Parts: sequence; structure tokens; C-alpha cells
Amino acid sequence: MSQTGASVALQSNCTKVFIPRDYSEGTAVKFHTRLPSELEGLIERHVFEATITKMNEFFAEAEKGSCSTYCEGCLACITAYLVYICTETHYEKTLRKISKFIASQNERVYNPKGLQITDPTFRGLRVIEISILDRPGRT
Repeated sequence: MSQTGASVALQSNCTKVFIPRDYSEGTAVKFHTRLPSELEGLIERHVFEATITKMNEFFAEAEKGSCSTYCEGCLACITAYLVYICTETHYEKTLRKISKFIASQNERVYNPKGLQITDPTFRGLRVIEISILDRPGRT
């Protein structure tokens, strides 16, 4: 089995903790920063909150309207959206930044503690999934 296949198998057999979206300020992508009780003792509260806060900042940046994003939209309309064959949207660029941030956090902080954050784009931006790798999941 490939290395990627092995990690998927490991993740499917572990306990998962889900951090839900925070809709208290509207429908913008934002996640709760409270440390779930299942993660207490596995990671420091301030480290967890800093990770989620940084992700929330990235999502706020992705959804922020600016002159360049409005020009991007106008150019897309003028070219019948063919411009997106050649370039990425501001939102896509920011999602790529979020993926890199999550990968670096997993490598430096979470994996050494037996945890793995799954990119929320893989869960439809509904939840952040954190897998506890050293605890078998329920069957």
C-alpha cells in the first residue's frame, strides 16, 4: 500500500473531533475557537485558539471585497469567465494559503502531539476535523 493510502487508513480508524462553524456574526466562514473537551490535555488551549483564529483571519481575507477583487469580477464577466483558465481567483489563492498553513501546523505542532487537522475545504467548509491518531475510533 502506498504511503498516502496508509495515512488514510490510519485516519479512518481514529477518534475524530469536529469544530463547527460559528454563525453568530452571519454566514461568513468562521469557526469556533473554544477548545473541545476531547482535546484537553492533548494540546494547549492558547495554541489551539491561535491556530483557529489564524484560519478565521485567512477566511475573512478571502471573503473581503477590495478594488482588485471587484476588477477581477468585472474582467471575468467581460471575458465570459475565460480569464479563470489562465489565473486563479483571490479566493482560490487564499484557500491555497490556508492549506499550506494547515500543513505547516500539522507538521510542526499537531502531528508531534498525535493530532491531525483536516483542511475544512475537504468537509465543505462546514467543520474543522481534528483526528486523534493514537485513539482508535468507535465502530
